[in-house]
Amino acid sequence: MKKILVPTDFSEHAEDALKVAAQIAKKNNSEIIVLHMLELPSQMSDAVLGGASIPETMLFMKKANEMLDEISSRPYLDGISVTEIVKMDKPIHGISQVSKDYDVDLIIMGSHGSSGIEELLIGSNTEKVVRNSEIPVLVIKKDITNFSASNIVFASDFSDETKKPFEKLLNFTRSFESKIHLVTICTPNSFKPTHVVEKSMNDFASEFGLNNYETHIYNDTNIEKGIINFSNSINADIIGMCTHGRTGFAHFFNGSISEGLVNHAVKPVITFKI
Repeated sequence: MKKILVPTDFSEHAEDALKVAAQIAKKNNSEIIVLHMLELPSQMSDAVLGGASIPETMLFMKKANEMLDEISSRPYLDGISVTEIVKMDKPIHGISQVSKDYDVDLIIMGSHGSSGIEELLIGSNTEKVVRNSEIPVLVIKKDITNFSASNIVFASDFSDETKKPFEKLLNFTRSFESKIHLVTICTPNSFKPTHVVEKSMNDFASEFGLNNYETHIYNDTNIEKGIINFSNSINADIIGMCTHGRTGFAHFFNGSISEGLVNHAVKPVITFKI
């Protein structure tokens, strides 16, 4: 994990994400890229293209760079290589482009985690990043003084399409020597016999040669509540999940479950695109 991207809007929640990024970077000798997306009003964008609002644009850029300089001087970033970027673009496109240009390994974003997906760090754009990013996205919900990834929950139906995302999860856990808790959530609408579920999880674990892991079956009224309640019951550090980059999620994780977990879970959530 060599490069970590932290988009920021200079809010308290964005700084919570940056603090976690700093802890991960120190553990892995990683570089942190701090990105501020400067999304100007459409009428100003037109003026910029026409060459009439260059002074105003430069003022916005100058102020954003000054704020990034201030953030980069935080004591918790001492000893870490920090790259500052101010980019004029739509957030979802800019974050995706910077991720590709800088060969980013992990995106870390902050979240209010209150009422509705629009309350996330950069609004509906965060939901789009979580859903569409080819790179793992770690969503942080609060200030975490001592970030840990000792116990990670991976909730899934353990179908073939979850294998590639799981490989990305394994790459993340190797940095922390994590114990992985494989869990299937059984609900009244998605019931499976115990022997069938146990076999699918054990076959899945065997295929990856897992050693430090446990399998679990957890019953609840719906999948989102089941994942959150199970994670709380074992005091997990992180919830891992898969997402699709399209409308109409696959069998296990549909859109509302993915968005609900990112928004409602108090614990950090890391997502991997199928």
